[in-house]
Amino acid sequence: MKKTLSIIALSIIGFGLVSCKKENKEVQGAETAAKDSTASTAATAPADPMAAPAAGQAVTPVKSDQPSTSLALSESNFDFGKIKKGDKVQHVYEVTNTGTNPLVISEVKPGCGCTAPDFTKEPILPGKKGKITLHFDSSSFDGNVQKYADVFANVDKSPIKLTFTANIQP
Repeated sequence: MKKTLSIIALSIIGFGLVSCKKENKEVQGAETAAKDSTASTAATAPADPMAAPAAGQAVTPVKSDQPSTSLALSESNFDFGKIKKGDKVQHVYEVTNTGTNPLVISEVKPGCGCTAPDFTKEPILPGKKGKITLHFDSSSFDGNVQKYADVFANVDKSPIKLTFTANIQP
């Protein structure tokens, strides 16, 4: 029994340690199918509390190490469109502090080693703007990809998920 549980635990742990190698076409198809089925029920389903705010939508405050505030994103999703395999591209997401306390972005954590973040490190004063830049290296990919980065800040519903897609051409 202990061996069986150990094997199951190692399988689960091993499954979580996925690298940024070429993505399996079957997995991509399953993700697309899941997205399509989710999209059809989005109008009737309650809002996902972990989803990124829509462009211009404010995030409400919550208790944290820093006094809480709120923010608005110019966008939370970006599509690079078709890019050539091996291209290194980047996109800047604009962040506006819509609250009354300074906005502090403590970390931007990409979901994959192929994505590297840069972000405004200084506190963003109320009414002011900051930037989060995601750099993507397409060398290890073919076809359609979707990547994300989690933004940790002194706002409610942190982390905020930023996503991008690209269609990698040979």
